[in-house]
Amino acid sequence: MIFMNISSKIKKANLLGRGGGCFPTALKWNMVDKASGNEKYIICNASEGEPGVKKDGYILKHRTEEVIEGIEIARDFLSKGKEKIKVKVYIYINPDYYQTLGPELLECIGKRDIELFVKPHGAGYIGGEETSILNSIEGRRIEPRLRPPYPTTNGLWGCPTLINNVETLLNVSLVNSDKYREERYYTVSGKAQNKGVFYFPDDWTIEKVLKETKNYPSFDFFVQIGGDGSGVVLNKKQLKIPVSGAGTIKIYKLQGHKAKKIIKSWLDFFLGESCGQCTPCREGVYRLSQVIKEDPIDWDLFKEILENLEEASFCGLGCAVPIPLKSYLKNVAKLPGVDIQNQKLVCKCFK
Repeated sequence: MIFMNISSKIKKANLLGRGGGCFPTALKWNMVDKASGNEKYIICNASEGEPGVKKDGYILKHRTEEVIEGIEIARDFLSKGKEKIKVKVYIYINPDYYQTLGPELLECIGKRDIELFVKPHGAGYIGGEETSILNSIEGRRIEPRLRPPYPTTNGLWGCPTLINNVETLLNVSLVNSDKYREERYYTVSGKAQNKGVFYFPDDWTIEKVLKETKNYPSFDFFVQIGGDGSGVVLNKKQLKIPVSGAGTIKIYKLQGHKAKKIIKSWLDFFLGESCGQCTPCREGVYRLSQVIKEDPIDWDLFKEILENLEEASFCGLGCAVPIPLKSYLKNVAKLPGVDIQNQKLVCKCFK
């Protein structure tokens, strides 16, 4: 099956990547298509290594056929039915998903030329970054590559490579069959009554998603959206915006939560996930974890290190460290009753 107009249909549908980066899908496809070379690759990214993100596992379990169809549509688009262009496909899958869904996936794949590549144990969050995936499949150290060049022109073994998230490829299938309705998957977790994965319009606000899923708390709360590690933290007066990133909403109870404990949990996550390749991330996250233990906490220094991470980190992990920390300190730490050291200075540093 060859869908010569699929790129136009994807562009018209304004389809964005669902891996968190929200890159225009049609643009990425066209970049790989136009890149020179008779050998190209497709990678379905099912690594899902950030805490709180569960949608891809849900999709692989419940909509397997459509994901595989999206992969085949991408293959047909890149090969255009010409035998001289060889397109090899990998599904780069989280080891937990492989353990529970592997047999069903292999049965669905059947005789199609699609290889399951299991993400190595311990690869973690950084193992799902696009160029880290390339290194993993090639048997190299799992760490990000310097860009440019980008995977679209120089990916696996130097060949043009299309890397799309599971939900993105599902949406490609829906676009092709005219069933796409600008909807997306949301994962709700934390202090929620009805935790789970839900499917709603992609322009719904955080508030609407919580209310429609019967998860809007009766207590004072705040949320983290887009991922429980690198997501933005908002207070309950800031919920009239759409959910961003990977589509997650984690609910935290405001009363009685410990600021130092939650900040330490984010830093522990990033400290454990850093590949150690670049100095700003390796040393910066470690230094932050030491500063937060001090008494009194040097909030000016804390802010300075966060800004250095934003400006100098090599990859997305280092750049993501300031997102939950700065947004929490700006949007939540200033609220009445929050147990945080030197609240006035925090408010001054993180306006």
